[in-house]
Amino acid sequence: MSIPSKPLTPTVFFFCRLGDMVMVTSLLNLLRKRYAASVQMIGTGSWTSAIYEGNPDVGGVWSFHRHLPFFLERSWGQVRHALRESAPGPIYICERHYRQLPRIRRMLRWSGIDPGRCVFLSDQDVVAPEHLVDQLQRLGTRTPPVLRVVDYPIPAAASVVGPRLYVLPAERAARDAWLRGQGWARRDLIIVQPGNHRSMGPRRDRWRRLNTDDKWWPLERWAALLERIHSHNHNAQLLLRGSAQEVPMLEEIRAAAGLTRVAVVSTDLRRLFALCESAHSMISVDTGPAHAAAALSLPLVVLYGSESPRFWLPRSPHGSPVVSVGGPPMSSRADQVSVEEMFTAWLDVAARATPEPRRMSATA
Repeated sequence: MSIPSKPLTPTVFFFCRLGDMVMVTSLLNLLRKRYAASVQMIGTGSWTSAIYEGNPDVGGVWSFHRHLPFFLERSWGQVRHALRESAPGPIYICERHYRQLPRIRRMLRWSGIDPGRCVFLSDQDVVAPEHLVDQLQRLGTRTPPVLRVVDYPIPAAASVVGPRLYVLPAERAARDAWLRGQGWARRDLIIVQPGNHRSMGPRRDRWRRLNTDDKWWPLERWAALLERIHSHNHNAQLLLRGSAQEVPMLEEIRAAAGLTRVAVVSTDLRRLFALCESAHSMISVDTGPAHAAAALSLPLVVLYGSESPRFWLPRSPHGSPVVSVGGPPMSSRADQVSVEEMFTAWLDVAARATPEPRRMSATA
């Protein structure tokens, strides 16, 4: 691969949820290799910086509240300064949302950014069907008008890795100590993620009462699935994982299963990443933690509602198995999927799971 004539600092804007912010790491890897400098990442949500800890492709992370005026936030002055200082570095805007895209355009305009530095995903032709990771990588192959592609050649597709997350050595040590304390160090840890953003939001009770959450799978089916897995793998420790708001729902599933080797764990993102790295496998609805698991090479089963796996199936950087169940054209709601289908998919994943933990160096 040719070496760029002069290293430039790329900037990426993406104001999305966890799963999208995991998938964009593939673009970040491409841009670092193309421009020979780490990327500035600008997103929304207090959890954004946690996603990129230890990632050598990322040099700086700033986040804004999704709905508050950006110019009232502390990070605004830092972002404006970083955008100006990185000139003539390229700026890649991954956002398409009808509210967030105009907001980003205002940020660029108020920072006095030359439009010739910018490349927008919203200007990109749609190639159907195209996975989001492929859309983002294709965005990274485009060149802002102020630069020349001959000076910043596109890296070979085979050299671009991702999506990918990293776990720090201190996080591994804390995880291992916790597992030993729980008596789970030699167990096959199977993480089960029944909830999604709707099950932890303020309207979660309404979603459930009206049965309008297409990703909702009945609690009794989760309990039945746990029983099937427990009967198949006598060394399994089943971990029902979710946010603090989801703990009551997880406790309902645990009580319905009535198994001693089922536990409820509420973890923040960094602890979830560390746990995924040492687990045997994961079963999840279509949600952000599933993308995190795949990005840490954890064998995975994903249950879909109305979204299509063709566009959103999590990807692994090293080819660990990721199996989808449900979704168009087979179904449009998760509750149309049977326990047997989920168990069969997990058996497929479990048969291909490696016995050793999938650990990645934070400096690789």
